[in-house]
Amino acid sequence: MSPHLTIAVLGATGMVGGRVTAEAAARGHRVLALSRKPTSEHPNVTPVPVDANDPDAVHEALAGSGADAAVLTVRTHPVDEEFLLGTTRTVLDAAARLGIRVLVIGGAGALRSPGAPDVLVADNPEYVPAQWQPVAAAGVAQLRTCQTHPHTDWVYLSPPALLEPGPRTARYRRGTTTLLTAPDGRSWISAEDLAVAAVDELETPGRDHHITVAHATGA
Repeated sequence: MSPHLTIAVLGATGMVGGRVTAEAAARGHRVLALSRKPTSEHPNVTPVPVDANDPDAVHEALAGSGADAAVLTVRTHPVDEEFLLGTTRTVLDAAARLGIRVLVIGGAGALRSPGAPDVLVADNPEYVPAQWQPVAAAGVAQLRTCQTHPHTDWVYLSPPALLEPGPRTARYRRGTTTLLTAPDGRSWISAEDLAVAAVDELETPGRDHHITVAHATGA
């Protein structure tokens, strides 16, 4: 990929999508901010109104974007698994036709539990209370949607157990399919540092289809 990319961010006004948009724009990349009511005054960001519930509109927006990569960050509250999986397939369909990379920022539930690799985080009450289980299960289904799709140029980024706004340290630990925890057992990263990791992955793609990151102890 070229040093300066064109990146389409779907869900650009959300907690994660907004930070990915800001991080990419700050690094000089051209960002297409796709959401229902996108706004931005940054010169590197082009707001593109798109309803993620409309597959044709998503296809059209990506097809006309000239993007090198698409980042999918959409979430619903309460969780709507059918919408999440449908949007994921729509983005992968368009990316396959256009030949672009897809970065899906998903959920921690799809990771394996530390010390118990046969147990997904989604099924582990130590990390996922009962009220959050549907959200975690949707993340697992989203990863499986990627794994079974004909398009192969994608990466699924699972955050750690806790993701919330916080400082941008630009320091994080990177893993693959197992939840990362600190020595005290905490599994956390700021949304700002998750965005750093996401843009790092777009700039320098790795070989793994499923990755995770966590706060770097001491950062």
